[in-house]
Amino acid sequence: MNWNPGDIVRVTQRTGEYITEVLEIHDSKLLVKVLAVTKYPTQGDLHSSYEVDVPLFHQRPALSYMEKFMTPVQGVIRYNGAIPDYKESVRQAMEREMEKLAKMAAWAERCLVELEKMHKEAFTNTK
Repeated sequence: MNWNPGDIVRVTQRTGEYITEVLEIHDSKLLVKVLAVTKYPTQGDLHSSYEVDVPLFHQRPALSYMEKFMTPVQGVIRYNGAIPDYKESVRQAMEREMEKLAKMAAWAERCLVELEKMHKEAFTNTK
């Protein structure tokens, strides 16, 4: 796809996703600037998923409003919707991520309860 300065596109940068404006085209990369956040970056050590006892548990903030970065052309998707207010987009993306993690925690807790029940049934009073 051909991109032009001024095009509004959605891109992934590290583990976050952003609505951005194309500023410049450089061969197979685009220089873009952040307008809004659609997915808040993942927290923690990306090389040790779901581990909390790691040397450095990374805290990743979203990229800043108007922050510029280079992105590969192949991951760029045209964005045709309304561009939300940056600060509101950060709040909503962060809250979605928090809700997702809370659901995962509740699910994991329930799985553990059920596994403990089955373990008790299977291995208690067996001869």
